Amino acid sequence: MATPPATMPDVDMDSNPLLSGVLSQTNMGTTKKHRRRRSASRPSPAPSQPLRRQSFSRDIGHAAAETYLVTRLSFKLLRYLGVGYRWMTRLVALGCYAMLLMPGFLRVAYYYFFSSQVRRSVVYGDQPRNRLDLYLPENNDGPKPVVAFVTGGAWIIGNFPQGTIGDMVKDVSQGISFVCNNIAEYGGDPNRIYLMGQSAGAHISACALLNQAIKESREGDIMSWSVSQIKAYFGLSGGYNLFNLVDHFHSRGLYRSTFLSIMEGEQSLPQFSPEIMIKDPTVRSAVSLLPRIILFHGTMDNSIPSDSSKAFADALEGVGAEAELILYEGKTHTDLFLQDPLRGGKDELIDYVVAFIHSGDAEALAKDSMAPPRKRLVPELLLKLAGKISPF
Repeated sequence: MATPPATMPDVDMDSNPLLSGVLSQTNMGTTKKHRRRRSASRPSPAPSQPLRRQSFSRDIGHAAAETYLVTRLSFKLLRYLGVGYRWMTRLVALGCYAMLLMPGFLRVAYYYFFSSQVRRSVVYGDQPRNRLDLYLPENNDGPKPVVAFVTGGAWIIGNFPQGTIGDMVKDVSQGISFVCNNIAEYGGDPNRIYLMGQSAGAHISACALLNQAIKESREGDIMSWSVSQIKAYFGLSGGYNLFNLVDHFHSRGLYRSTFLSIMEGEQSLPQFSPEIMIKDPTVRSAVSLLPRIILFHGTMDNSIPSDSSKAFADALEGVGAEAELILYEGKTHTDLFLQDPLRGGKDELIDYVVAFIHSGDAEALAKDSMAPPRKRLVPELLLKLAGKISPF
């Protein structure tokens, strides 16, 4: 959920750079109050320096291994794509974009690697790529709602050419199953799980959700999780009809042959296009099982046009599903999940999701209204420059 990870929406985002800085991280958010056994005769001694050094060494080793894996797969993907002028210019732009946002990335990375509240690389499947991260805020307020967040491009790099779209959908479904069946052990509420995906992650998680609904509508299928456990699905800047995206991606450098290889050939496009799948009369019974679907998109998104979400919302409403479309005027593909959270202050998308999850909980809503503004993680000048040179 290949590099997927979820967040706890009611955590103090002002003091939590992981949540306020990069909502797009793939964490499975939960809560758990850790307790340590203590001797009856004397208090436990503080952790020894060697143990701390060992823990630090493990963190560094984990970071190095993850960096090596992503780098190796990135070069493999680039060899597959063929590194031409267009890709070289995009890589340079991506490097500059990342450097401009580095102040925020460093704060998030420090929190990710050194916070005791982050459980890294939890295994949820039988493939090396089947790992997710858990955020475990410390509180005594009881089980918390869970937002399972699936990232986009990270999945493409992490799975292809290791795997194709079918493998990606399977991995996401396994990740959701892990959350549904194990989240209570971490203090999360298994009856209040929300699914969210961004970009390719929105498409993949929508496929996983619809496939699960289709399985549940048929008798005899064995299921490890149920669509009824997902209270709502949030799709951010996603593409839901692959036929409409082939030429668009080709014009932006993701060439037709490569895209079709990832999607297992042109003949497979219908079965991985949620907008087309829900129109199939044979799956109408599955549509009624779907949770409420809320789609977000920026009107200036050049990577995946906002028409993609508009068409999917119309198709959902056309078959009787509960769907809502929210458009953000002038926002790009990365504004909503990256630049805006790094900017701090009021964030319309985050505020909407949190308010939606807390609807009906007067106490939680009151706390949200009293929360201090989120801290800025990157100066405005750097954010504006990053927006100008963004390759997305």
